Order: sequence, then structure tokens, then C-alpha cells
Amino acid sequence: MDLRHTMKGRRAMAAVAITSGLLLMVAGCGGSDDDAKPKGSSSAPASSPGTDDGGSKQSPTASADRVLATAKDGDISVTITSAERDQGGFVTVSGQVTNGGSGSWLGADWQSNETELASNGGSLSGASLVDEKGKKKYLVLRDTSGRCLCTKFSRLRSGDSASWFAQFPAPPEGTDSVNFQVGSLPPTAVTLSEG
Repeated sequence: MDLRHTMKGRRAMAAVAITSGLLLMVAGCGGSDDDAKPKGSSSAPASSPGTDDGGSKQSPTASADRVLATAKDGDISVTITSAERDQGGFVTVSGQVTNGGSGSWLGADWQSNETELASNGGSLSGASLVDEKGKKKYLVLRDTSGRCLCTKFSRLRSGDSASWFAQFPAPPEGTDSVNFQVGSLPPTAVTLSEG
């Protein structure tokens, strides 16, 4: 009986030692390159998944320094300021939406018709990238809980602007241009850049 308890104890100690070693190895290799960046710089998008900051008023010059494309549907105008192909095999498209109308806007017609994405409400879950050359349509990525990897809007009042982003699977390497589509906005051609 003592031999069995001793063996159990040794196995448990070995498992703890291996786990600790692996954690230390991962912590040692997982260093960040924050030291290489100047203080105050950030590589994160202006809005992160799951945040409801769509109703916050922002200055129109915040991301207007580089405009790739614009589209308008009635009183709602969309500016695309970035369409970057990331190393992880996806494309992040971002920009700003502005409500030029007299009433509030929720983005309800931008949500997806898919039942898996129904709980995303007024969001960019219905957006897509269309590769006309490759004849493929890329839908917004989602996590395992059915939340889109995109901005979810809160009420956007008259005259307000909000930053937005949406992530898609990346088209093949040779594809540099795609059409961004969401809701009843006309398809808008954007050129992909390397991230």
C-alpha cells in the first residue's frame, strides 16, 4: 500500500515539475516587443471586440489622414481608412461611420441574417469582402460563442461619428483588391495592404 501511495506522489510531483517548466519556458519566450516601440504607441485597433463605444463622438480627423474609400447610403456615410492583411491569415478592415441624418442610427440593417450571429444586434456582422477575381465571398469572422469579430454599435445620434472594424479570412496572397459590402451600402473597392 505504501508503494502505491509513493508512486502516486512521485507522478504528481513529476507532473507539477513538467507543468512549471513549461510555464517558465512559455513566459521566457513570450516576451513582447513593447521595448522596441516608442512610448504611447499602440498597435491595437481603436475599438476592440465586444465594446459598445459606437455612440461616442469622435473628431472627424482622428482617422481621416488616410482614406482608402468612402460609401454613402442616405444619411449614413462610411469611410474606410485601413484594410490590412495580418500574419494570422485574416484581414482587418477599419474606418469611421457618420450619421448625417436628423434621427438616431443603430446599424440594424448591417447585422447578419445568419442565426448564429443573431445575438450581435446592430453590428457589422453582416459585412463581407468579395474577391471578384477569385469569385469568392468572405464573411466576418466569429468566435466560438457566435460573437462577430467586429464592432457592435450603440445608438449613433445625429451628427455623431464612430470608429469601426471587422475581421475577415484573408484572400489568397495574389489578391490585392476586394469589395467591402455591408447592408444597403454600395460595394466599395479597397486595396489590401500588408500588416
